[in-house]
Amino acid sequence: MPGSPPLCRRPRDLRRGAALTLAFLAAVGTAAGTGCWDRADAVDTAGVLVARTHDKTAGAPAAGTADRDAVARAAAEAAAEGKSGKKAAQDVVSRSGDRWGMVYDQNEYAAFAEDLDGRWTGVGLWAERRTDGRIEVDRVQPGSPASRAGLRAGDRLLSVDGKGVTGRSVADVVALLRGEAGTPVVLGLSRAGADFTETVRRQQLRVEPVTVRRLADGVTVIKVASFTRGSGERVRDAVRAAPPGAGLMLDLRGNPGGLVTEAVTAASAFLDGGLVATYDVRGSERALYARPGGDTARPLVALVDGGTMSAAELVAGALQDRGRAVTVGSRTFGKGSVQMPTELPDGSVAELTVGTYRTPAGRSLDGRGIDPDLSAAEGTEERARKVLGGLRVGP
Repeated sequence: MPGSPPLCRRPRDLRRGAALTLAFLAAVGTAAGTGCWDRADAVDTAGVLVARTHDKTAGAPAAGTADRDAVARAAAEAAAEGKSGKKAAQDVVSRSGDRWGMVYDQNEYAAFAEDLDGRWTGVGLWAERRTDGRIEVDRVQPGSPASRAGLRAGDRLLSVDGKGVTGRSVADVVALLRGEAGTPVVLGLSRAGADFTETVRRQQLRVEPVTVRRLADGVTVIKVASFTRGSGERVRDAVRAAPPGAGLMLDLRGNPGGLVTEAVTAASAFLDGGLVATYDVRGSERALYARPGGDTARPLVALVDGGTMSAAELVAGALQDRGRAVTVGSRTFGKGSVQMPTELPDGSVAELTVGTYRTPAGRSLDGRGIDPDLSAAEGTEERARKVLGGLRVGP
């Protein structure tokens, strides 16, 4: 249903309880580890998704999750007193130990729907949140306002329109960077110990979620940057267009996730039906199935690394467990919990953890990740080509 809020799995703070670096697309507003449902009650008529994803009869929350009634009550009480319902709800979520729970206001949540189309209004920079709370530029989108202003990886982001960002949550920093296309935003930065400012104008931006290139030996490399709307079908199209008999590389490195339905569609490009993953929601097990008719003949290697997260891990895990692909790279992030949204009385939205995902072989992803069949910290693509060569593809 157009306009329905997506069911999402996004992190509040990947640093909670561990010395981790939080990577997020500051201009986009999509935090690392996204994995979202396109509808509250999602049933794919082609058989991709056989599950109802919303259970109003669920019992008490499990350990490490927030009680949605308590969260809603806190928001209502705060709003009645003229205080921030979002802040009150977030305080309850934080105390609950729900590592991935998060509360968003209406504008933040509406903007996320735009992100899932692969388009947004921003400045075009990726940033990292360090363990000490510092915000640094990780990379800059070519041709973006940030790129034209000369921003580069390693620059420290100190402020946005005069408001300090050190120690802020991901959602707060993203909200500061957002705005109407054409409006200016002043960025306070530091490089090599020297502070400076840059004024850039926000603009409509877009990232291609799927890109395809062909190597000299005929191998087709399908890079999936994220699972935004339409990305699954683009993967299927790329597989169908690949030269007969040539090998395939599915590059999931750095993919933070996205829409679960798109991830299942992408997995379907390489499977002839069958199980992609199972997940439980407050003790009730559900299953995700691939569409029939995928390409099961071409040799396939999936490239993964520590930035492969959430919905991207579902794809890698399914292809590995089903014996469809050889995975090459390094261990994936390990984001395998399920979040679902609850609209609060003040109009904000709380995404709370309700369950976990498992691969077809029953492996839990959460906190563990996926170990590749062949480890390769460097030269991953070259190692993958050798694997395909061993499968009688390539030179």
